[in-house]
Amino acid sequence: MKRWADILWLLLVGLYSSAWCVTAAAQLGATFDEPHHLNAGLTAWRTGSNKLLMSAGCMPLPVDVQTLPIYLWEQFRPEPFHQYQDIATILPVARAANLVFWWVFLVYAMRLGRTWGGAWGGRFAVGLVGFDPNFLGHAALATTDISIAATMLALVYHTHHGAGRGWWPRVFVPGVGFGLATLAKASGMVFGGQAFLVIGVWHLAKTGALTPPPGSSWRAAAAHVWHAGYGLRKDIAASLLIGFTLVFAYTGCDWGVEPTFVTWAARLPDGPVKDALVPVSTNLRVFPNAGEALVQQIKHNMRGHGTYLLGEWHHRATVAYFPVALSMKTPLPALLLILLTLVLRPRAWNTPAGWLALVLLLFSFNCRVQIGVRFMFTLMAVSYVCAACASRGWLRWFAAGCVIVTAAVSAAAWPHGLSYFNRLWGDPEQGYTRLHDSNYDWGQGLPELKAWYAANGGDRPLAVWYYGTDPAILYPPFKLTHLSFAPLATGDEIPDLAGRGYLAVSVSALYGDRAITPSSRVASDWLLAREPVARTHTFLIYDLSNSKSEARNSK
Repeated sequence: MKRWADILWLLLVGLYSSAWCVTAAAQLGATFDEPHHLNAGLTAWRTGSNKLLMSAGCMPLPVDVQTLPIYLWEQFRPEPFHQYQDIATILPVARAANLVFWWVFLVYAMRLGRTWGGAWGGRFAVGLVGFDPNFLGHAALATTDISIAATMLALVYHTHHGAGRGWWPRVFVPGVGFGLATLAKASGMVFGGQAFLVIGVWHLAKTGALTPPPGSSWRAAAAHVWHAGYGLRKDIAASLLIGFTLVFAYTGCDWGVEPTFVTWAARLPDGPVKDALVPVSTNLRVFPNAGEALVQQIKHNMRGHGTYLLGEWHHRATVAYFPVALSMKTPLPALLLILLTLVLRPRAWNTPAGWLALVLLLFSFNCRVQIGVRFMFTLMAVSYVCAACASRGWLRWFAAGCVIVTAAVSAAAWPHGLSYFNRLWGDPEQGYTRLHDSNYDWGQGLPELKAWYAANGGDRPLAVWYYGTDPAILYPPFKLTHLSFAPLATGDEIPDLAGRGYLAVSVSALYGDRAITPSSRVASDWLLAREPVARTHTFLIYDLSNSKSEARNSK
């Protein structure tokens, strides 16, 4: 009976959340990453080359899954789809295909919850995960952040349950899980390695294998721990080898030269090193492959970039970013349940998932790509699992209430789960003044702006200063206006440049790094001194018909 109750609850959460995603996707334009993913994925299916993905540091598994239905569909058409001109037709298909990973995410959230919290732990875990508006907002898109969270939960589950068993469940299955997580997103390589180490050490500590004999010196204790971990190190090495073999075999290779390698070798100073590397670069035909994408992502994180936090632009990554951002984006019921269980039942967090949550939180301080909490979805998911498993006794009733309220929160957030903010930090509609990029405006707002213009624009021109890559920006009624690159000496030149009609400015263009170009500073200062006449979710709309365009404080 309990099993049937679990299945019915899983189906209820899955069907509700899937309907949320499909209907929300129909309201949203293409986000920043999606046009490139569609182009790269269809190119890969048609030609067998992953070059476009590898050079961008993007792993192929989610993109392949999302574009496969489109590729199969076009086999029955007289001509292939155009990745950009037909995006309104093919993007909903790719987004719907992403629900494959969403259901994997839900299933493993429930299985992990049952592992340490019994039937109710599983039910609470899948409810917290399935109703979180952040997860739902990204599950509605053809991107990669749900796929990495789903494959990581699967990796944690199978690694934990394989411990102490035979070679296949202990080494091979986790190795395949590591490969799938890395194929989902390059960060799976890092998160998966952390999961192997944390779960392995937890099991050794649980069995007492790491406890040195009484009276041991610190040197003897260290030697004991090192020797006790020999089997774990060997198993992790084997699992990593299996995983990377899967990654490189799945990704394949074009068996071509790498132009950037050729250029770099040609520019070396004359000498024996150049003499050796030039012929190697022009004859080494192993590119592109998975190593190219992994190296690109490692370089990206080491290099990092600036970030926007609490109304201030930081030119370098800031340590406080992810803890603060998570406190803004996590639904209050889930956040309260996590804090309450940590205070009242801290021992219930003494599980591999709890240890992993701590490690991931500490690791977040070192993450230098700070453009969205989506990079911490694995941390959020394992924290939900831990909180669900710790909800015993009267806390079980509180957890049930938290799940119900979170479901209501997700319903109220529809279709803007992507830009969800809790009320702990003020008005959620002003979230773009606290965080930027995929936390609020990821370029998805053109359909809503088009609907506003149809109702209110008349025949007046609509100039758009836009952050995003949606091809719809190239078609009427929009007139793309790159104020960041316009030769602006003063803001008073903007009305003539934009056409003295309406100017719609995406909030990610107006906030964030306002000094990215001199013209950006001029334009943003001029616009922020004026009152918009209307607003959609991600655009502020200004009326430029008044040639004087009075500033707010000049009246």
